[in-house]
Amino acid sequence: MGTLGRAVYTLGLWIRETGQAMDRLGCRLQGNYYFQEQLSRHRTLMNIFDKAPAVDKDAFIAPSASIIGDVQVGRGSSIWYGCVVRGDVNSISIGSGTNIQDNSLVHVAKSNLSGKVLPTIIGDNVTVGHSAVIHGCTVEDEAFVGMGATLLDGVVVEKHAMVAAGALVRQNTHVPCGEVWGGNPAKFLRRLTDEEIAFISQSATNYTNLAKVHAAENAKPFDEIEFEKMLRKKFARRDEEYDSMIGVVRETPPELILPDNILPDKAPKAAQ
Repeated sequence: MGTLGRAVYTLGLWIRETGQAMDRLGCRLQGNYYFQEQLSRHRTLMNIFDKAPAVDKDAFIAPSASIIGDVQVGRGSSIWYGCVVRGDVNSISIGSGTNIQDNSLVHVAKSNLSGKVLPTIIGDNVTVGHSAVIHGCTVEDEAFVGMGATLLDGVVVEKHAMVAAGALVRQNTHVPCGEVWGGNPAKFLRRLTDEEIAFISQSATNYTNLAKVHAAENAKPFDEIEFEKMLRKKFARRDEEYDSMIGVVRETPPELILPDNILPDKAPKAAQ
């Protein structure tokens, strides 16, 4: 970025800060009522000068997640609450249908003992469990990284491979297709079963569906949220057994019904 670009960037920053100051002033003028507004000033997408995140319109980025710098997020992927995906000193690529679950960290390597500059590449339909750390490594399509696992620089997790929860995978380790690795340091434990391989794909699909619900909830305006709160309060004390005794039939408002693809075990009630 040249001198002119930096000047424009700085001007934009001043304008945004002025807007935030005016918002705070407006809140003070509203008195106690402004606390009813559920607002977040958190910056979900953040540039590093000329490095800007590229997020597909069908991806879900949770309001408290941070996508910073040279990051690409593919269609149907989801970055959940509290995640940090920081592509400042190198690039990060996340494919389609992948989920990076709550409080996980994805970063890159500018320098390390081997002298390599390593981006982070995460393929399609990958599941990365809660609080995992992915640093300067490659996770291929339909792989699985368990909760709290740490993958260090140069690690490669092949397709249909699994890193167990809490594992520490050392630098430049190669996790082959169809194997489970776990422990500290991580080592081969056993082969994956066919059912477990199928579960990896299903897990990605489940999170893609769940992300659609969260995206819809986060997109609701304040008045719609308050209206649904009122409906939930009204129907929370409903006694179905009492209603059936006096012959009252109450229908749950459609606003309070989750889609069937979020509750796969939900069976329709038989007609009376």
